[in-house]
Amino acid sequence: MIGKILIVDDVSTNRIVFKVKLTAAGYNTAMAANGALCLRMAQTESPDLILMDLMLPDMSGIDVLRQLKANPLTRRIPVVMFSSEQDQATRLAALQAGAEDFLARPIDDQTLLARLRGLFRAREVVGGLSPMEQGMGLFGMAEPAQTFEKPGHVALVLNRTEAALHLRKQLAAVGKEQFTIVTPEDVYTNPAHHGAPDVYLIDADIGTTGGGLRVMSELLSRGASRHAAFCVYNQDSPNLVPAMAFDLGASDLVDQRISPSELAVRLHGLVRRKRDADHMRATVQDGLRLAMIDPLTGLHNRRYGLAQLNAIAARAQQDSSEFAVMVVDLDRFKAVNDRWGHAAGDAVLIEVAGRLASNLRASDLLARIGGEEFLIALPITQREEAGIVAKRLCSTVQSAPAVLADGTKIPVIISIGMTIGGGAAPDGVVGKVADLVDKADRALMQSKSGGRNMVTILNYAA
Repeated sequence: MIGKILIVDDVSTNRIVFKVKLTAAGYNTAMAANGALCLRMAQTESPDLILMDLMLPDMSGIDVLRQLKANPLTRRIPVVMFSSEQDQATRLAALQAGAEDFLARPIDDQTLLARLRGLFRAREVVGGLSPMEQGMGLFGMAEPAQTFEKPGHVALVLNRTEAALHLRKQLAAVGKEQFTIVTPEDVYTNPAHHGAPDVYLIDADIGTTGGGLRVMSELLSRGASRHAAFCVYNQDSPNLVPAMAFDLGASDLVDQRISPSELAVRLHGLVRRKRDADHMRATVQDGLRLAMIDPLTGLHNRRYGLAQLNAIAARAQQDSSEFAVMVVDLDRFKAVNDRWGHAAGDAVLIEVAGRLASNLRASDLLARIGGEEFLIALPITQREEAGIVAKRLCSTVQSAPAVLADGTKIPVIISIGMTIGGGAAPDGVVGKVADLVDKADRALMQSKSGGRNMVTILNYAA
């Protein structure tokens, strides 16, 4: 099954019909006959999408929708509402309450399934992570919706400039966004020229019949616009197939006869969901970054450092090249903490990390693997060259004291233990990374016992 859909309808026949169609399309389904059960199942069943009737026996579908969107645990579940009513005020109320779409019965099966496929794709904005998965709250993804302050940017890409000007005037009178006219000739230019749009409203027939869909597909393939939302504006195009538009990436499809008020609400919803997706991507990226970075020094942490060392060792084995592994430790660091305090110790660590980083190549690895301990790896580096680098690091760290904010100067020295891995290593094999680190650590102990502020390569002082 490719997703779970909660069907909410008080008519059992309707629920069964939907269940049969959706199951045949590969979806898992759950069913609820009223609003209260829907609200409960939205939390217990964790559906990927809710398909809900407007009229329910205990409360209106719009009231259920508002409660779903107000709950941090369910607010990101897409909701598609359907009804036999054609009343524009009701449709607007549903869209304003947060519905992803409002479909009028009878519903075309192909259009519905394509719409659902599009919504499922839109949810997979963070590499397959779903906001309802366990632990997402740890990433800040279960927080309530944020107040929308900055207007969204909507690009109007229509065949005729006159039509675009007229539509922009109408939307500006009722909408919350900034509406920019982009000609078909300029739509592929650098978005920085007119600002990267949150949403594109694209004429279905730019240039030729269906040309707008080709433009949309091209924009979706480009880095600057691939995360934008797309609304296809159908101006009397009898050949336009809604299912095709959704399958090609459209977030919404509207007819030119739509009222400016409804169009503005739909575009605002697309902007809101697009920015919500942007926030989720940024949150996950921040989480991934924090999983790799030591928060104090900004260097890679132990876990990432060892993973990178494994990669360096694997490349060395393929290339039959050598690489150096160093374990670096600040000498008498405990005395720094005891005399000047832990804040001073942190400042010293940051200063030493900066000095080490400034004396290594971009291709070298530098990670903080312990309290005052660092791991360094030099790819494609032979023993003699690595020894020179290690001595330079000792000299650089010792060259000047670390200066605290109050002007206090703290002398700093380091000890280094080093070993060589790779095809030309003394033992003739790359060796396990753990063994290399352990060997470098033993060499570090020799540097410590030999007087500190020195480099030991394997078992030889340098």
